[in-house]
Amino acid sequence: MAPHFRPRRLTTAALTVVLAVLVAACAPAHPNSIFHNHTDFNRDIGHLFDILIWLGSFVFLFVETILLVTLIKFRKREGQPAPVHVHGNTKLEILWTSIPALILAVIAVPTVRTIFKTEAPAAAGALQVTVTGHQWWWEFQYPEYGITTANELYLPIGRTVNFTLKTADVIHSFWIPGLGGKRDLISNHTNYLWFTPDSVGDDVFNGFCAEFCGTSHANMRFKVFTVKPAEFAAWAKHEAEPAVALDTTAAPAAKGAAPALQVAQAAAATESFVSFPRKDIPAYAVPETPIPAGMNFDPAIVGNAAAGQALISAPNSLCLACHTIKGNPMMQSPLGPDLTHVASRSTIAGGLYPNDQQHLELWIKNARVMKPGVIMYTLGKGQIDPATGKTTQFGNLTDQQIADIVAYLQTLK
Repeated sequence: MAPHFRPRRLTTAALTVVLAVLVAACAPAHPNSIFHNHTDFNRDIGHLFDILIWLGSFVFLFVETILLVTLIKFRKREGQPAPVHVHGNTKLEILWTSIPALILAVIAVPTVRTIFKTEAPAAAGALQVTVTGHQWWWEFQYPEYGITTANELYLPIGRTVNFTLKTADVIHSFWIPGLGGKRDLISNHTNYLWFTPDSVGDDVFNGFCAEFCGTSHANMRFKVFTVKPAEFAAWAKHEAEPAVALDTTAAPAAKGAAPALQVAQAAAATESFVSFPRKDIPAYAVPETPIPAGMNFDPAIVGNAAAGQALISAPNSLCLACHTIKGNPMMQSPLGPDLTHVASRSTIAGGLYPNDQQHLELWIKNARVMKPGVIMYTLGKGQIDPATGKTTQFGNLTDQQIADIVAYLQTLK
């Protein structure tokens, strides 16, 4: 039986596809799109993309037009003899070889030029940032300022930034779609990437690991903040300072409130730019990861920051085995994220959760449930470690102790 041609079904399918494309194209914002002109890198790659898409479209339309003409003109008709076989046409073969060669030459020139430009060393005076990928979080070092931070990258508007890319374990890939560049972090090899955020204002961008690196690859995120040069200088100055000390003589703070801080240091901190205002962070840069089922914490417990400082600094504390808090002589390990100014960051857990009291408490209680595959031990008393299937063997912290530690961490701004 001959198949029936049903134009109505074909039209419906075509309209559905067109409608879907139009809806996607009309979205108000595309924060993670690569088609922005925020940096010189963006513009160079965008220009190259435009050349490729226009030439590719021309070739597609040209070939499809010839194909359609051929199908219509030389289709089988009743009463016509069989077509004569043709064995080669020198002029035609020269033509269809020359045209692609010419197109490739046109593409090759700007491509090679862009490769040489983006692979060249960064300009003198560039801000140096060493990026180290860990399973599954990001470490950022600013050698010029003596700063080490985690999962949040601050860049001054208008200044070239040169990234030195390394990995502490497996292959990762450093990618900020809105600013440009995607380059791998390879074991025993250093890669470089540079760009200048010269066409942005105070803004926030999402960063990702773009190379599968294990269980929590999709949870290895970071934030990028582009700020004014004066704000960056103030931020860098503050980050280089030791953590603000506690006034241990003050009474315990109310639930959710920070304890009293040394007056002079607190006043100095509020007079300068410490971090990007959280109220100004757009919704697309605020994580909405749901809390895993079964994770809970008594909200009535009030933490004591002084007690938390004592707990975290004790000789038998597991915290000091992995973390650094500048100004705390007991906390000097580089294995985990630097916690010196952890309260000034907007996220925790490699950008997976908001940095607030609830998520910090749950993270310390059972990090391996909150983020599969992390190295951090399960520390909450009576918690089941999903990596071993056994009850907590390390830390055995009560909810009160965890609340105390979180109260202390929330003072580290």
